[in-house]
Amino acid sequence: MNLSANQYRSQSLPCRGWFIVVIALLSYACGGKSPESSGTELPNIVLLLGDDHGWDEVGYNGHPYIKTPVLDEMAARGLRMDRFFSASPVCSPTRGSIMTGRHPNRYGTFTPGHSIRPEEISVAQLLKQAGYATAHFGKWHLGPVKAASPTNPGAMGFDHWVSHDNFFEMDPPLSVNGADPVIFKGEGSQVVVDEAIRFIQKAKENGQPFFVVIWYGSPHEPYSGLEEDLALYRDLPSDFGDRMVRLTSNETGGTVERPQREVLIERFAEITAMDRSIGVMRDYLEESGLRRQTLLWYFGDNGTPQEGVATLPFRGMKGQVYDGGIRVPSVLEWPDRIPYPMISAVNGVSTDVLPTLCELAGVPLPNRPLDGVSLVGMFDNILMDRPSPIGFWNGRDRQGDALEPYIDAELQRGTTPLVKLMNGVATRNFVNFRYTDIQEEDFRGPRAWLDNQYKLVIHGGTGSDANRELFDVLADPEEQVDLIEKMPELADKMERELRTWQQSVLESLIGSDY
Repeated sequence: MNLSANQYRSQSLPCRGWFIVVIALLSYACGGKSPESSGTELPNIVLLLGDDHGWDEVGYNGHPYIKTPVLDEMAARGLRMDRFFSASPVCSPTRGSIMTGRHPNRYGTFTPGHSIRPEEISVAQLLKQAGYATAHFGKWHLGPVKAASPTNPGAMGFDHWVSHDNFFEMDPPLSVNGADPVIFKGEGSQVVVDEAIRFIQKAKENGQPFFVVIWYGSPHEPYSGLEEDLALYRDLPSDFGDRMVRLTSNETGGTVERPQREVLIERFAEITAMDRSIGVMRDYLEESGLRRQTLLWYFGDNGTPQEGVATLPFRGMKGQVYDGGIRVPSVLEWPDRIPYPMISAVNGVSTDVLPTLCELAGVPLPNRPLDGVSLVGMFDNILMDRPSPIGFWNGRDRQGDALEPYIDAELQRGTTPLVKLMNGVATRNFVNFRYTDIQEEDFRGPRAWLDNQYKLVIHGGTGSDANRELFDVLADPEEQVDLIEKMPELADKMERELRTWQQSVLESLIGSDY
């Protein structure tokens, strides 16, 4: 049972770069604070990231079954970004883009299991220099979290971390500041929020602004849930998810085939538990008097995985550069700065986090190529169009080449266990390789160039064997009508822009920025 994309069109704002104010301005004039009411006080920042959480899997985007009352309330009260994207259709690269404001191919974080590089400048390092107390909780996946790793959260600017190399389920094994992992009893999403609240309490006592990053392990497979959450979905229609899907077995760590309906019950339960934990954070911020001056931002790290696709209104899924793989839910609350609800149809992407937060904190941007732009104008209802296109690109290591490791293999070995086995190993090890030149094959891989109306998608090679498609994503959000034959000049122009951007990315990859 799949819902048609037409049922979602009213949710995606088919007009370019405009905002809808969805509450009477009278209530704002009578009781709301102006954006300037906080003076020059640095805002607190809590950045939340779902793992494999697709655009449609929230109540506010019209999902017929999933219960996400907290995210729905954030969307109704704060800034709802209807055209927000992950920099990559898979997780590790997107996480790197959040940290750096740069496309992950610039530093070799091509796919899951590729680490970041120690020379990268992170948003946590920049905010720490500005006086923030910084902490990371949950999934890291940019290298091992152990103390010896040169890419652990501490090396990337976090004062404190309670983190996992990869994803986690119930009773997660987490490393505290690089120590050997220990089991934290409880539902995974709630565990990391509880740890984050403890850190915030200390920062508040010390009079420090805080930058807290919570990267959930949910709703990534394999799935599990509390009985109270599973019970919410046991009455899904019998024909919903009427197919078999492959995913990880919680019992063996290997691959198993199961009815999708059973899997979706567990997946939806994880999403609801994650949503509830966000509510716990919001309640704490309210009760402690911190909510008005705290920017609370949630989005997903990539699109819906294959076993979760049931109501997705877009083409593609996780791992693909069509919108099903890269368009994600994104909501932001900051009562002092955003006192009334807004819906934005401007393109945003995960690489925008660093420049946005740096502008808010008054921190200069790193002196190296960035791919993100500041979205602060979105908060003030003055950003009507994205000033530059967004590039998406699934790069890869060279095929058959014996590349030199960028980091010693022992430093790249993970320590935190997880259910899903990889080559028989119940943890995750990482790689990153050194490139010294640019070759034509390096430009290959699925890639896309998105401006404010059109999107060019290219698969395959770089010459005549490249498969090109062009879509008007405002008129055709499902990416079904290929305009390549009707608008060849526009496609050629966008391909040249994409190639120029790829050249810049590859120059970063070979170390030109360091």
